[in-house]
Amino acid sequence: MFRTFLLLTVIGLSSLFVSAQREAVIQEGEFGVGIGAGHYFGDLNTRAHLNRPKIAATAFFRKNFGNYIAVRVGASFAQLGYSDIYNDHNSYMQTRNLSFNSNVWELALQGDFNFFRFMPGEPEYNFTPYVTFGVGVFNYDPYAMLAGQKHYLRPLNTEGQGSSLYPDRKPYGSMAFCVPFGVGVKYCINERINVGFEIIHRVTGTDYLDDVSKTYVNTSLFPPLPDGSPSPAYLLHDRSYELGDPIGLPGRQRGVSTQKDQFATAMFYISFNLQSYKCPTAE
Repeated sequence: MFRTFLLLTVIGLSSLFVSAQREAVIQEGEFGVGIGAGHYFGDLNTRAHLNRPKIAATAFFRKNFGNYIAVRVGASFAQLGYSDIYNDHNSYMQTRNLSFNSNVWELALQGDFNFFRFMPGEPEYNFTPYVTFGVGVFNYDPYAMLAGQKHYLRPLNTEGQGSSLYPDRKPYGSMAFCVPFGVGVKYCINERINVGFEIIHRVTGTDYLDDVSKTYVNTSLFPPLPDGSPSPAYLLHDRSYELGDPIGLPGRQRGVSTQKDQFATAMFYISFNLQSYKCPTAE
């Protein structure tokens, strides 16, 4: 009888000790990295086709405020690009024959809101879907290939930016703001490691992510080179000549300036929990 009582006492004390240890562990936050794909939406991709994904990656730190709310700061990279050759639904856009690529670097601050209680190390609370919303800034610099050479489009002023003929068109910068929002799911493998998947869409403050926004301009803005050959700006502002007769008449629609460009990323990630221990206090 005494042995049974002693055994039950030891088991009970062990359970209390383990429980106290769990209560003493505080999940401070997570450091994570992820990889996936990015996609562009804008004047060259007006129907939100998902046929040209490119590489994307991220690194982030997420600070937990309880089991449902967290704030994170993240740095992300995405390759974006598109071409009018994929616009087979619209003959004018295909004839326009424009294309671009750009490397995008983003820094964002976001709030994450879990649908379920998330407590790493607790089997009943090791999974949750979540939503995320925030603000960010990103760097971009669209370029196009011409005769095997890369030409950055921003300094070429392909839509007459900065010229006296078009005083309302200011040169655009290489930085813009964005509003990221999205959904995700995460699962705790153990008390130290989580895995997740999320899709984040960005509404941006620029319509020049693709260097396309307004109308074609007067070609006098693109004088020939000293040797008499056409300048890269002339050849890239209207590439319809590569398919037939040029369509880029001054004032003719080149893009849609009333709609800002957007992009999105879909990423798998792994994160590592940062824990602290609360010292027990005497009661």
